[in-house]
Amino acid sequence: MSKKFLLPDLGEGLPDATIVEWHVKEGDVIRLDENLVSMETAKAVVDVPSPVSGKVLKLAGGPGDVIVTGTMLAEFEIDPSLPQRAEGQDTGHHHGPSHAAPEPAAPAPAPAAKAEPEDAGTVVGAMQVGNAVVSEAAVAVGGVKAVPAVRATARKLGVDIARVRASGPDGTVTMDDVKRAAADGSAKPGAAPAAARTAAPAPMAAAPAQRSTLSQSGKPMRTQPPGVTASGQPEQLKGVRRNMARVMADAHAKVVPTTLVDDADLHAWIGKQDITARLIRAIVVACKTVPALNAWFDGDSLSRTLHPQVDIGIAVDTDDGLFVPALRNADMLDARGIREGINRLRTQVESRTIPASELSGYTISLSNFGMFAGRYATPVVVPPCVAIIGAGKLCHDVVAVMGGIEVHRRLPISLTFDHRACTGGEAARFLKAMLDDLALPN
Repeated sequence: MSKKFLLPDLGEGLPDATIVEWHVKEGDVIRLDENLVSMETAKAVVDVPSPVSGKVLKLAGGPGDVIVTGTMLAEFEIDPSLPQRAEGQDTGHHHGPSHAAPEPAAPAPAPAAKAEPEDAGTVVGAMQVGNAVVSEAAVAVGGVKAVPAVRATARKLGVDIARVRASGPDGTVTMDDVKRAAADGSAKPGAAPAAARTAAPAPMAAAPAQRSTLSQSGKPMRTQPPGVTASGQPEQLKGVRRNMARVMADAHAKVVPTTLVDDADLHAWIGKQDITARLIRAIVVACKTVPALNAWFDGDSLSRTLHPQVDIGIAVDTDDGLFVPALRNADMLDARGIREGINRLRTQVESRTIPASELSGYTISLSNFGMFAGRYATPVVVPPCVAIIGAGKLCHDVVAVMGGIEVHRRLPISLTFDHRACTGGEAARFLKAMLDDLALPN
């Protein structure tokens, strides 16, 4: 008897996941709960166990392919002589109604034909039905061409992908290349670059044609439709960046954002202080002063939930996209605890070991974009939260004081709030509470 295994919801309604590595191949025999495949979601790389014991008949896609949640991941021939999961036993995944992938059209199937058994509902909520597999193009970043899943595996194995000798088409680094480099230690940081280890340099490519703003007749070049001159390679978004695109679009469609900006005067600060820790303390103080912004809002039922604790989502920028891990119970942490918590979250994000539970459930968020550039912004409020604080680039401004002028250190602060859930007065009082706390000496 054969069984189709549908890709389960790997966490909080994620619509798809990317294949990183199959642990079996077609024709292999696998036992119940042995690792079947490693999948990259918007939040982590997850090992998916086999739901049955038996022979692998078919695998859906290869490394780098995107599989839609609820569509076929693998097909097995069940071996009754091997251990099987008891009927109704919990598989560890959230189950809902089954969404079977449609088979190719066949001429008038017999109505009495018995349907093949499929994995009992592996997705929560409605979704598109279809055996959708989206192949990802290998993208060149830093001179290295590889699909994002291969890059994630390289980071996980501690391999410098720039030093891996590529064997794929057009110089693409494959999953096997990364594993081989991890096994022989040839791509550790500090090793000779892959290009330097090759026996002979590749022939020089012909120089591209010189670009010019003038036509061959010497006249200004006319603008052409993008499709005529576009030379870039389309890149299929996946994982974190794919989820970010969905979340931002959803937030834009639902939230009524309004932004207030002002500058925190740090002139009274004594000695060197941790700016991020001070920002978090100021947010905590403001949340206690104006609880309306430390809340969740449900636009469908028009209800809000005020939170007694302050869990701050801290935006972390990575090459793969934006992560927002939660600093839990920030209102109970001192400066040292805040710094240790931030460092732990950042390390887990960079190594992709952070639990999915730590990437949701925050009550308000902070984007410290000023560490790169920019003074003010209109950061995006992601439902169900109703507010986000943006901290700009620290600057020295000339400030008018009684009897003259002085140069003060000032920190630009932007507060975006959902006007469906908060009034302008509440937001202004929240911002003032932040500014007052940041103005304190220590």
